[in-house]
Amino acid sequence: MCAISGFFNPDKDFTEERDASMRLLENMNRAQKRRGPDDEGTFLSPHFGLAQVRLSIVDLVTGHQPMIRRAGEQTAGIVYNGELYNTQELKQELAAEGVSFETSSDTEVLLMAYLTWGPDFIKKTNGIFAMAIMDTAGKRLLLYRDRLGVKPLFYAFCEQTGTLVFGSEIKALLACPQIRPEVGREGLNEIFSIGPARTGGCGVFLGVREVLPGHMLCVSPSGVRHEPYWKLESRPHTDTFEQTVEKTGFLIRDAVRRQMVSDVPVCTFLSGGVDSSLVSSICAEELKKKNKQLHTYSFDFAGNAENFKASAFQPSQDRPFVEQMVEYLHSDHTFLECSTRRQAELLAESVKAHDLPAMADVDSSLLYFCSQVAFRHKVALTGECADEIFGGYPWFHKKECFEAHTFPWTMDLEARKVLLSEDFLEYLNMDEYVKQTYETSLAMVPRLSGENPEEARRREISWLNLRWFMQTLLNRMDRTSMYSGLEARVPFADHRIAEYLFNTPWDMKARGGVVKALLREAGRGLLPDEILFRRKSPYPKTYDRNYEAMLAGRVREILDDSSSPVLPFLDRKKTERFLQSPSDYGKPWYGQLMAAPQMMAYIIQIDFWMRHYHVSVVS
Repeated sequence: MCAISGFFNPDKDFTEERDASMRLLENMNRAQKRRGPDDEGTFLSPHFGLAQVRLSIVDLVTGHQPMIRRAGEQTAGIVYNGELYNTQELKQELAAEGVSFETSSDTEVLLMAYLTWGPDFIKKTNGIFAMAIMDTAGKRLLLYRDRLGVKPLFYAFCEQTGTLVFGSEIKALLACPQIRPEVGREGLNEIFSIGPARTGGCGVFLGVREVLPGHMLCVSPSGVRHEPYWKLESRPHTDTFEQTVEKTGFLIRDAVRRQMVSDVPVCTFLSGGVDSSLVSSICAEELKKKNKQLHTYSFDFAGNAENFKASAFQPSQDRPFVEQMVEYLHSDHTFLECSTRRQAELLAESVKAHDLPAMADVDSSLLYFCSQVAFRHKVALTGECADEIFGGYPWFHKKECFEAHTFPWTMDLEARKVLLSEDFLEYLNMDEYVKQTYETSLAMVPRLSGENPEEARRREISWLNLRWFMQTLLNRMDRTSMYSGLEARVPFADHRIAEYLFNTPWDMKARGGVVKALLREAGRGLLPDEILFRRKSPYPKTYDRNYEAMLAGRVREILDDSSSPVLPFLDRKKTERFLQSPSDYGKPWYGQLMAAPQMMAYIIQIDFWMRHYHVSVVS
C-alpha cells in the first residue's frame, strides 16, 4: 500500500526543467509520506513525472516503484496504490502467453497485463487500487480507480500549461504551486449542504476532481477521456433463497481469504457485531490451518462503561460481545480506549488526513485507534460496507426514510442550518443544491424493467448507499488508517458481492423481517447465535458530557476571534443560543451518529481547514 502522484503533458519536455520537475515530485512524495513510510521513488521522462511512497506489504524486497518495463518497441511505467487479489490467476494467464517476471509483486503483474492486453486489462482485475500507467509509445497517461472506490485518486489541470497533476490525496496536488486552495459556491455547498459526503468526482477545491470508482481517465494528444470500465447493472435474480445463501456465503469467504494475502501479519477489527465477527472468524479459521493465531482489536471510549445509555440506535455496548468472540476465536486481543480529550485534539489531524472537514469526532477517534493498531500491524481486515450492501441501516426499513424524496441519511436540512447566517444560507441555496444533486444521482440508477414500485425504490436506496454513504465510510477508513501507515481492507466491498446483492430481492435480504437476514444465514456455523443475530449497534461514541462542554468552549473561542475564517458563515446569536443548550438540537444531521456535538466539532474542523490550507473563497 502506498500513495501515488505525478504529472503529464504531451506538449512539454519536463527534462528541460529537470531540477524544478524533480523538486515537485519530491514535494508530492513528502506531502503523502505518512501513507508510505517504508520506501519512495521518482521517475522523470520528457512528458511524464511519476512518484510513489510505499508501505511494504507484498514483495518487500523487489516491489520498488515507479516500475518501468519494455515489451517489444513499447515502454510503460506504473505507480500503484492498492492490492490485487487475483494476482496468481493473472500471472498464470500471462505466463501462458510467454510473459516472464522479474519480481513477485502484483505491481509487475498489472504492468505486464497492460503491455500484453492493452487498456482493457483492468476488466480482468479483482482488487482495490488507484494507479497511473505511463505509455510512452502512445504518449498517454491512464489513471484507473477500483470498482467501488476503496482507494482515492484525485487530479487537476494546471490552467497555464495544461499539465495534468494527479495524486492519491489532494495534498499532493496542492504541492504544485499552480493548484490553488480556492473554493467557490459549489465547494462550500459540498462542505455545508452535503458534507461529510462528497458528490462523486468532486474534489471541493476549484479545479480538483476525483477519478470516479470503476472509471479510467486517459489523457493523450487527442484529448481527455473519462469513461467507465465497470458499472453496476440491474438484472433478474433467478437463484432460490437456498442457492442465494450458498452463493453469498461462498463470495464472503472467498473475498476474506483473498484479502488475507500479505507478506506481513494481518489482524482484524472486532466490534462483536455480525459483520466484523464474520470476517474475524474466517481469518481465524484460515490462520489456524497454518498454526497461527489471529490478532484482533476493539474500540471504545474511556468512561463508557459508567456513562453508557442504551438507545434505539445503540442498544448495547460492544465489550461483552467482543469478549465472547475473543473466547470463541481464541484470538490475541487488544482492547483500545480513546479519551474524550484525545478525540477532540485529533479533530485537526483528521482534517490533515482528509485535506477536508470530515466526520468530526467519529473520524478523529478512528484516526486514534488506527494509530494504535499500526504500532503492531500494517494490515487489518474490517467489517465495513456490509450494512450498505446487505441493507443494515434504518433507512432501508423505516417508512419515512423509504418515502423521502432526498438522501435518507439527511432528510431534514434544518439541522444543518442552525448555526449559519441568513445571508450565507441565501448564498448557498442549500435546499436547491441538495435537490439537484439527489435528482442527478437518482437519474443514474440502473433500472430493471417490470420491477414493481416498491422494489424499484429499494434499488434506488441501495444505489444511493453504494454511491454515497458507502463512499463516505470508505473514504474515512482509507484516510484514518493510511495516515498512520496502516492498510485497512474491506472484504465486503468486493465488487462481486456488490454485483450479486444489488440484484438480490429484498425479501431475501431481510427474510422474515430480520435485518440483514441473508448475511446471517450465510454466516451460520461461523459464529455463536448470540453474535450472529445480535441487533446492529453502530460505531461507538463517547457518553462523557464533558466532551460536549469542551467543544462548546472551542466554538466560543472561534466566535471571539475576529480572524476566524469560518466566522463570516455563522450567525452569532443563533450560535450562542445553540451553545447554551446543544442537547436541544439533538437530531442527527448526517447518518445516525452525527448530532449536536458533531455539529460543533464539524465547525471546528472547517475553521481549522480554512486556516491550515489557507483556503480562499472565490465567487
